[in-house]
Amino acid sequence: MKDVLSDFAGFQWDEGNSDKNLIKHLVENWECEQIFFNEPLLILDDPGHSTTEKRWAAFGRTEADRLLVVIFTRRDRLLRVISARDMNRKERNFHEKNG
Repeated sequence: MKDVLSDFAGFQWDEGNSDKNLIKHLVENWECEQIFFNEPLLILDDPGHSTTEKRWAAFGRTEADRLLVVIFTRRDRLLRVISARDMNRKERNFHEKNG
């Protein structure tokens, strides 16, 4: 699924929700961005939440080794983060085994 990133040029942050992940899950926007540049990065379709637009779930690691799940969509060549949180135990195991 990394082809979803093949031509991406940056990130788009919704001003109305720019601090939503920080308030709700204590995840900074820059942490969300970091996982897309670190390995391993696993990206899966998120069909359950893709009703109005295509969404993906990215499982990755920050520079500080924080394991995050980031739900995102594409707006042209920009990635738009919808939500981000720490991986749960099942997701950490999945990331470790498949990364």
